[in-house]
Amino acid sequence: MADRVTVIGWDGSPLTPAARSALLAATLVAGAAHHLALPEVPDDAEHIRLGSIDLAARRIAGHRGSAVVLADGDPGFFGVVRTLRAPEHGLEVEVVPAVSAVAAAFARAGMPWDDAQVVVAQRRTLRRAVNVCRAHTKVAVLTSPGAGPAELALLLEGVHRTFVICEELGTEREQVTVLTSDKAADHVWRDPNVVIVIGGTGTRGTQDASIPAASGWLLGAAPARRSAARGWALPTEEYGVTLDEGESTWLRAAQLARIGARTGDLVWDIGSGSGAAAAEAARFGAAVIAVDEEEGACASTAAAARRAGVQLQVVQGRAPHVLERLPEPDVVRIGGGGLDVVTACADRRPERIVTHAATRDEAEAVSAALAEGGYAVECALLQSVGLDTDDWSERERAVVFLVAGQRPDSAP
Repeated sequence: MADRVTVIGWDGSPLTPAARSALLAATLVAGAAHHLALPEVPDDAEHIRLGSIDLAARRIAGHRGSAVVLADGDPGFFGVVRTLRAPEHGLEVEVVPAVSAVAAAFARAGMPWDDAQVVVAQRRTLRRAVNVCRAHTKVAVLTSPGAGPAELALLLEGVHRTFVICEELGTEREQVTVLTSDKAADHVWRDPNVVIVIGGTGTRGTQDASIPAASGWLLGAAPARRSAARGWALPTEEYGVTLDEGESTWLRAAQLARIGARTGDLVWDIGSGSGAAAAEAARFGAAVIAVDEEEGACASTAAAARRAGVQLQVVQGRAPHVLERLPEPDVVRIGGGGLDVVTACADRRPERIVTHAATRDEAEAVSAALAEGGYAVECALLQSVGLDTDDWSERERAVVFLVAGQRPDSAP
C-alpha cells in the first residue's frame, strides 16, 4: 500500500505550498490530462491518466511510495475522496482542497448559492437531476459526457428555465454563457462544465417579509414562512382552495403515504382537482406534473402551488391521451379518469400507482387492471368522520376505497 496518499484539488489557481510539497515528494501521480501537464508534476514519477477511479485506487493501493491524486475543485465535494476512502480500497488520504466547481460557477455568475440544490448528472442519474431542476428554483448541476446542458434542456421541455453554463472553469478556455433552456440544445458544450439552472414561479419556502434575506441558515433551502403550518395532509384552507367532490383530507394523507414522494422523483397527479395533493407532493421535494381537463381545476392547482411556495407544472388535457407526451413518472396519483387511465399509467411502468374508488366493484376493477399490468396490489376501506369539537357533532363523513399498486421489482 502507498506510504502516503494526498488528494489535491485544483481550481486553476497557483498550487499552495502544501500541494507543491506533496507533488515534489510523489512517486506516483494520478489525474486528468490537464492535471498531469502541470509543471509541478515530477517527470520521474509514475503517471496514471484517470478514467476509472476504482482502477486508479487499486493501482495506488499496490504502490510503494508517495501517491498524489489531482482533481478539479474540492475533491471532497462530489469528488474522488469518497471512492478512495471506500472500504474495498482501504486508503487513508490527506486532502488539500480548492474552490469547488460549484462555488466557482456561482462566483462567476455573481450569485449566492447557500439556497441552491446541487446534483450530479450522469447517464444513469440524468432524469432524476432534471426532476430536481423541475422542482426547485436554483440548482447547480455537475454534468458529465452524455449528461450535459443539451441533454438537460431536452428533458426539461415544457419547463422554462435560465441556464448559466460555465465551461472549463479555471482554465484559459473558461467561458460563461447565459441563455434560456430552450436554446441550450442547439449548442455543443465543452466538458467539464457546471450548469446553474434558475427560474420558476415563486420560491420554495418563501420567507416572511419581516425576515431579512441574509438570515438564511439551512443549505439548499430558505427558511420556511413563519405562517406555514407544520405537517402534511394540511387543511385545504392552507392552500387557499376548496376540496372537490370526492376529495378528502384523510384520503389525501393515505395517498401521500403510499406515494412516498422524494427529491428526484417525478410525480404525475392525474385529475388534480383542487391541487392540494399536487402541492403537498411538491412540498416533499418531488417534481410534479398536475393534469386536469378542467380549466378551473388547473387554475386551482396553480394557485395551491403558489400558496405553498412550490414548483409544479400544470398540463390541461384529457387523460389518457395527454399522457403520451409527458416524461416518464416515478409515481402516479390518479384522482379520476377511469380504467383507461389506470391501464395507460401501468403501461408506463412507474414504481407506484395510487388511486381510489367509491364502490367495491370499482375497487375490484381497478385492482384487476393493476394486477394485470404486473403490480402487487393492496386495497383498504377508509372511513373518516369529521367532528365539531364544540359539541362533538358529526361534521362530515367520507368512505372510500384506497387502491395502491407497487411494481415488484421496485420494492425496497
